[in-house]
Amino acid sequence: MADVSRFISALKPMFAAHLESYLSTNGEEGYLFDASANGGSKITTCLILKTIGRKSGRTLLVPLIYSAWGDEYIIVASKGGSDEHPAWFSNLTAQPDAYFQVRNKKFRASWRIAEGTERARTWDYVTQYFPPYAQYQASTEREIPVVILTPVEQIDEVWTAPS
Repeated sequence: MADVSRFISALKPMFAAHLESYLSTNGEEGYLFDASANGGSKITTCLILKTIGRKSGRTLLVPLIYSAWGDEYIIVASKGGSDEHPAWFSNLTAQPDAYFQVRNKKFRASWRIAEGTERARTWDYVTQYFPPYAQYQASTEREIPVVILTPVEQIDEVWTAPS
């Protein structure tokens, strides 16, 4: 069983600063970030996922590593290898649509959880892009979900970081 609560807690200030930077510059800063301190690449791509809290009803924004997959975007519900899914994943699966920002473009999207051979191919792809995912999977018994976002339409909204 993996207890990553201290790891996740330590990252919260970094996530908040990253989100603020990404939103305040409309993706000019924060789209690319250095994940080498966590075992990733010096140049790692990031998107902002917008969900609605399934319990609170609040709008929630979270920066996430993504990998481009053709015209789609792959995000991974790793939570650092925790035995529980991240809150964003639980919120996303309670909604019919996804909303996300890549650089200065925001999208409404459909989403699906990769399964079977698609999951195997995308898992291999994302673990090459961000090797720590393999370590995260090894530290938990749950299968870490791979989520594929398919843009449906570009949207024009203003998102701001919580104060």
